[in-house]
Amino acid sequence: MTPAIYLAKGREKSLLRRHPWIFSRGIHKVDGEPQLGETVDVFSHDGRWLAKAAYSPKSQIRARVWSFDKEAIDTAFFIRRIEQAQRLRDELIERDGLTGYRLIAAESDGLPGITIDKYQDYLVCQLLSAGAEFNKPALVEALLHCFPNANIYERSDVAVRKKEGLEETVGVLHGEEPPASVVIEENGVKISVDIVGGHKTGFYLDQRDSRAQSMKYVEGKEVLNCFSYTGGFGLYALKGGAKRVINADVSQHALDTAKYNAELNEFDISKKRAVFLNADVFKLLREYRDQGTKFDVVVMDPPKFAESKAQLNGACRGYKDINMLAMQILKPGGTLLTYSCSGLMDQVLFQKVIADAAVDSGRSVKFVERFEQAADHPIDTAYPEGFYLKGFACKVF
Repeated sequence: MTPAIYLAKGREKSLLRRHPWIFSRGIHKVDGEPQLGETVDVFSHDGRWLAKAAYSPKSQIRARVWSFDKEAIDTAFFIRRIEQAQRLRDELIERDGLTGYRLIAAESDGLPGITIDKYQDYLVCQLLSAGAEFNKPALVEALLHCFPNANIYERSDVAVRKKEGLEETVGVLHGEEPPASVVIEENGVKISVDIVGGHKTGFYLDQRDSRAQSMKYVEGKEVLNCFSYTGGFGLYALKGGAKRVINADVSQHALDTAKYNAELNEFDISKKRAVFLNADVFKLLREYRDQGTKFDVVVMDPPKFAESKAQLNGACRGYKDINMLAMQILKPGGTLLTYSCSGLMDQVLFQKVIADAAVDSGRSVKFVERFEQAADHPIDTAYPEGFYLKGFACKVF
């Protein structure tokens, strides 16, 4: 008999709106002894069947819904969800010439806790929930059904797994170990991805649209690309005809890859048109300000500053500080392209932070364009938490 959970009275409202999370305080009782990640039936307080979900006894999100239909959570289920996700992206892949894209965006693709990025013939999986880990064999089998020639690699080296009672893990799930460099292409730009050692699954695919949109601001300009990682925004700046691009990051390995990426695309990086600067961005911005160094365009794409609600106030201070400094080193009429990937910071709050930075910088700042995550990172209407990446183009006077 399938284990079951019964919700406390009135707690079924979010499920009736098809939100996939069930919190511990919303559960009235558990029937049976479900294993970590095992599929359970979900019932309302009065015994009405609601959903099938993965049980996670150690997490505040006690269960994550797989399906609101009475279907088996097996290999065939994962095949259906993967095929649906691929169909959603087919037009985008063709339009933007993608050989790297997000195949599965977790809850937004109906697979809670599962992120899968495709780089050429490598599928890179991050499994962040107990249900994802429990169903790993079925997931791998489904991926091979949909992509018979794929190599599958796991990058579940993420601290959030501890909240689910899971250890961090990496390694080959099928096929070959990834090489040091897998070259993908987007919008005609070639990018080298380090699947094993890179950030997240190797690259920030979610900024693809923002990278492309940034080109309209860079022609003939002096560009500072902060937190450059492997040079994504810098590559598009070079493609867009920037006069000079400084890529700044604390990782020399990332900077070496950024330079390699520029060479891959046969961009002219002679005569210091492209600089790859190993530096702490916070210190570098203050140095430029104190020296009176000015830029036409500053790209500010920092890592996530807030992992929890407790960190949100500190994150706001961090975002305000770096954006204030960026504004102070922009020439009058210059452009600030600024982003936040902290899901806990919504777009309205981020706009307020930028406004506060403008006051502290002593500059007049106008919002002229808004950005969000690329289309292969969809947002399901029932799961607004799927909207996490936001950005602005600002004119600074």
